Amino acid sequence: MQDLPQSVLFCCDHNAVRSPMAEGIMKKFYGTQTYVQSVGVYNDLEIDGFSIAICAEMGVELQRHRSRSFDEMEQFGDDLSSFDLIVALSPASQRRALDLTRVFHLEVEYWPTMDPTGLGETRDAKLNAYRQSRDQIISQLTKKWGAARP
Repeated sequence: MQDLPQSVLFCCDHNAVRSPMAEGIMKKFYGTQTYVQSVGVYNDLEIDGFSIAICAEMGVELQRHRSRSFDEMEQFGDDLSSFDLIVALSPASQRRALDLTRVFHLEVEYWPTMDPTGLGETRDAKLNAYRQSRDQIISQLTKKWGAARP
């Protein structure tokens, strides 16, 4: 296990499913020890209702999350170089993060995480697919930084 970084940026395709889950879960597990944000390659979707539901099961509130893209992040003055670590949860976000950080000495990690959108025919099947993605994120977090802090 590693020490917690001072700041982490999670990224995925739309900042509507995987990266908001990762941001919320990391905040819940490790508190304010680390500054945590999330972005997407695109910002064309609102936070996904199934993500909200499966995170609420564990006390993580995502309803107020507002999706944003890498471009919007830069427009609002957030500098990628201010993060210690960028964690990409999708291949497209990994490519974008690597492209944007090629001039910085910045660590970009790729945590392959299933995209649950479009999976399952029933509500229960969809929720189970989202839970699998959530659990993949939890597994990566705890493998890297240990169990949730009280």
